[in-house]
Amino acid sequence: MEAVGVLMICRSLLLLLLPVLAAAETLQTYIVQLHPHEGGREAVAAAESRLDWHGSFLERSVSWEQERRPSSRLLYSYHTVFDGFAAQLADAEAAALRALPGVASVRADRRLELHTTYSYRFLGLNFCPAGAWARSGYGRGTIVGVLDTGVWPESPSFDDRGMPPAPVRWTGVCQGGEHFNTSNCNRKLIGARFYSKGHRANYPTNPSEAVSLLEYVSPRDAHGHGTHTASTAAGAAVAGASVLGAGAGEARGVAPGAHVAAYKVCWFNGCYSSDILAGMDDAVRDGVDVLSLSLGGFPIPLFEDSIAIGSFRATARGVSVVCAAGNNGPARSSVANEAPWVLTVGAATLDRRFPAYVRLGNGRVLYGESMYPVKTSLKKGGKDLELVYAVGGTRESEYCLKGSLDKAAVAGKMVVCNRGITGRADKGEAVKEAGGAAMILANTEVNRQEDSIDVHVLPATLVGYREAVELKKYISSTPRPVARIVFGGTRIGQARAPAVALFSARGPSLTNPSVLKPDVIAPGVNIIAAWPGNLGPSGLEGDARRSNFSVLSGTSMAAPHVSGIAALIRSAHPSWSPAMVRSAIMTSADITDRRGKAIMDGDGGRADVFAMGAGHVNPARAVDPGLVYDIQPGDYVTHLCTLGYTHMEIFKISHTGVNCSAVLQKNRGFSLNYPSIAVAFKNGAKSAVLQRTVTNVGTPNSAYTVQVAAPPGVKISVAPTTLSFVEFGEQRSFRVNVEAPSPPAAKDSAEGYLVWKQSGGEGKHVVRSPIAVTWVVE
Repeated sequence: MEAVGVLMICRSLLLLLLPVLAAAETLQTYIVQLHPHEGGREAVAAAESRLDWHGSFLERSVSWEQERRPSSRLLYSYHTVFDGFAAQLADAEAAALRALPGVASVRADRRLELHTTYSYRFLGLNFCPAGAWARSGYGRGTIVGVLDTGVWPESPSFDDRGMPPAPVRWTGVCQGGEHFNTSNCNRKLIGARFYSKGHRANYPTNPSEAVSLLEYVSPRDAHGHGTHTASTAAGAAVAGASVLGAGAGEARGVAPGAHVAAYKVCWFNGCYSSDILAGMDDAVRDGVDVLSLSLGGFPIPLFEDSIAIGSFRATARGVSVVCAAGNNGPARSSVANEAPWVLTVGAATLDRRFPAYVRLGNGRVLYGESMYPVKTSLKKGGKDLELVYAVGGTRESEYCLKGSLDKAAVAGKMVVCNRGITGRADKGEAVKEAGGAAMILANTEVNRQEDSIDVHVLPATLVGYREAVELKKYISSTPRPVARIVFGGTRIGQARAPAVALFSARGPSLTNPSVLKPDVIAPGVNIIAAWPGNLGPSGLEGDARRSNFSVLSGTSMAAPHVSGIAALIRSAHPSWSPAMVRSAIMTSADITDRRGKAIMDGDGGRADVFAMGAGHVNPARAVDPGLVYDIQPGDYVTHLCTLGYTHMEIFKISHTGVNCSAVLQKNRGFSLNYPSIAVAFKNGAKSAVLQRTVTNVGTPNSAYTVQVAAPPGVKISVAPTTLSFVEFGEQRSFRVNVEAPSPPAAKDSAEGYLVWKQSGGEGKHVVRSPIAVTWVVE
């Protein structure tokens, strides 16, 4: 980028980070939820607009400043997925607000983190007349809203050739800003907005720490994450796509005929709840069909979770909300975005590999993976180099932190770097800056055999923990250890897949073990998708600058695959509710890999339901599921009552008042009509009865017979055992009786499944629900 452009960006970044008030260090951002039915009616009636109404609360709680009115503290005014506003307040002012009639909650802003040329083919998407693309028209007529780091509109993945105009219901805008104007949108990228007020208010007031970081004060993506996720969900076809020659093929999003709307809510310092809520508020009002959020944090109570709160109203308005499960695996109960009204997605592997072997001086060959350009690697990495490890004698040098390496000791050598603390690509830059000729990234025990790869600035490869142990043992066994990296290009079909990624967050849900999370898994490891044209992968110079694609891993990459599938289903079945869409995706999921064997977990062992939910997504079956489990918004409220949520906690989530005593009296024996079956036994309980209702969306005059595999130590009976349907859209209910005298030895959970299999000549539909039973000790 030219120097003038850099100066403009840095200037804009300084403006972005200017403190909102001179005394900003004493203020912080709070999100205020209002309850207009409890003491706020007079304010609503007196206010000329909702903005005035919100400002009236600040007038009563914020100390006046001579030159500024209290309303100047207002950052956002929400009114679609949330009733309330975001403002900068001192602690005392926040306390004063909490005491006002009509205020439901006042909580501090929360920072969240950002959690393909081949993956669409791996999912079975092709040009078959009976396939998901043909049945859905490639997702035409649907709009996928992506909340992320923005978009790079010039990417060929957002080319609008052959695209129809935006649907007439679309009311969004193409918001201008730095290096972005209204002409950057088209018939594919139909809208773009950005939200920076929460970020500006929360970031430290000293901008000198960040002037070296490039950022656009506009919807333009300076980081790549948003461009990558948006193109994964709904990118156009791009022939000859690759990452510097690796993974070459035709790139397509899962729903290549769908429209994209980008909502930039994430910046270099993360994603703040106030900005996320503003983006969701606009997206639902703009007319999106699917909201894709590849961001989140650790699990927190639903009534404190802005994504859960915002997505409740979005779902009630008919928008399917798809969220990443988080990258905190393999820890148990680490799954985030666990609200039952969202579709929560874990990450799985592909059967594509990028081998880069390490040939040691003693003849041993260690398996590794890399996406370093092959033509360059043959020249630079094709000879033996001396191996060095921890040359600085410090923990920092073991992890190759910048400035920690002894330049004299690493010059011209192959440096071994432990994985962790800093980014994988950052370590390669540190080695190159110190004069190293090549790098081996070594997994530590916590990473096991996980193989997320990167494009590096020098010949490099990533090896698993077992290989790392052998590598370090070899280095210590000889006075002059040597090795060379042998790059093997791209290999497809040789690895067993899908398998659950080691980093993918696991259940059971902390806040609600009676709903199984994650819901499904989807491709999320080494995914190739669009990338900003001025950035190479990981910000590389030289040839990498011209790359329009890059490779990333995470549940962030898995979620947009499912967002694309949701768009295909919405296109094929526009009248379906978000719950029906989720049900179709879940009950059609695969529980075996491409070799017909059980899906594996991480680097060994069979994946359980807490790792993969209902299984790995299957788009072809999802657009024609046979039966679906539907849920009305009011059912979620009843479900929250059964969990013991208070009146005010439920209001914070649903924005509706409820008398749980009356609701539970009216709905005795209620159980949420979820596509999976989860039972959490507490306080010595040994039995449970669950009710489920399915809707026929397959063929009329059809019948289904139940098949059950009960979890070990658990007895399950289903009544009736056969469901018959005369018409399309007809509903039938059944009961599931679960008896568990005692938990299995040394275990606190068990799993099984329930399947409704279509009978007769049209018996193509198999509707599967996983069963999870947990014993909770309180």
